[in-house]
Amino acid sequence: MTPSTPSLDDLRIDRDDGVNNRRRWPWIVLLCLLLLAGGGWWWWTGPAQLVEVRVATAQETTVAAEDTAVLNASGYVAARRRATVSSKVTGKLIEVAVEEGMAVREGQILARLDDSTVRSQLALARARLAASERGFAEQEVRLHEAELTLGRTRRLVDEGVVGRADIDGAEAEVGSLAARIALAREQVVVSEREIDVFQTQLDDMVIRAPFSGVAISKDAEEGEMISPISAGGGFTRTGICTLVDMESLEIEVDVNESYINRVQDDQRVVANLDAYPDWDIPGTVITTVPAADRQRATVLVRIAFDELDPRLLPDMGVKVAFLEERPPTAAEVTGPRLLIPADALRTENGQDIVFIVRGDLAERRAVRTGSAVGTQVEVVAGLTAGERVVVDGLDALLDGDRVVVVE
Repeated sequence: MTPSTPSLDDLRIDRDDGVNNRRRWPWIVLLCLLLLAGGGWWWWTGPAQLVEVRVATAQETTVAAEDTAVLNASGYVAARRRATVSSKVTGKLIEVAVEEGMAVREGQILARLDDSTVRSQLALARARLAASERGFAEQEVRLHEAELTLGRTRRLVDEGVVGRADIDGAEAEVGSLAARIALAREQVVVSEREIDVFQTQLDDMVIRAPFSGVAISKDAEEGEMISPISAGGGFTRTGICTLVDMESLEIEVDVNESYINRVQDDQRVVANLDAYPDWDIPGTVITTVPAADRQRATVLVRIAFDELDPRLLPDMGVKVAFLEERPPTAAEVTGPRLLIPADALRTENGQDIVFIVRGDLAERRAVRTGSAVGTQVEVVAGLTAGERVVVDGLDALLDGDRVVVVE
């Protein structure tokens, strides 16, 4: 084929495309401006950014209005009845019937030891008792026979048929058999006591709960050796489990000896667990232990809970406010007090404010506060019981912000 020859028409510029492009540019710019305006309008009028917060509930407390804290201290929840359960004898565990957190009753079986040897010894003792009883019966029969012989011998002596030596021999036989019967009777008693000993040892192979409580640890497993004393190095366990009586929980607080004069028996206190700082727990001082720790210069104070709760656990950290009780005046009100955590308060221009959560929005609320009770503050006005106040996340919070509550 003959290639086409370029012509001058192919070099001509088409000015229509340029005109069309210039006509489209204003519309593109206008569209971009509309998009920017819409985005700005959504930014200013759309939903606010979510803020993560923690909340606490405003609660009424039974602490009287005339009670004020005179001393704050920290301590731990302790159990007065706490035992590491072990066995009375050394043996091999064949069953452990307790787990951590299990509630047990007094006398409930916790574990069993290998009792095969003790059972064999018990069976042998019972066989000895049976043999002793049979031997005792035989001696009684022989004694009866000897007594009959003695009677006949006496008649023959009276008739002059036999001599005095024969009656002496018959009397000696009767006395000998009587002594043997007494010995056999004692042997029967010994066999019975031996059975009691082995039965007690058999009972010791079963470890039972000494009191009702909750097992907080499991210290041994099947197949391990256990002993009431430390023996065999690290291969022998000295306990099966640790048992705690949850009804004996109380608070132990170390008070600086410089302030111990502020603590008295039967004094009212308010406790707050580190795990539940918003929960006011009323209590009473049991006693002050009459001994000081010279290393730490503290005195131990025992405190009883007014009412136990399943949330109370041994070794929990607790803060205690010791209250000073004084006679109320006529102007004082002894009704319930509304308390919130002190962390929920923020001061703006001399005014105490809090943020409450309504649905998913934060609402700024001005409040009037009263006295402090431990880690909490009394709210006199501005809140009602049951409202949720923000205790964490206040720094980034504004009125009307959307919030999400985290645990």
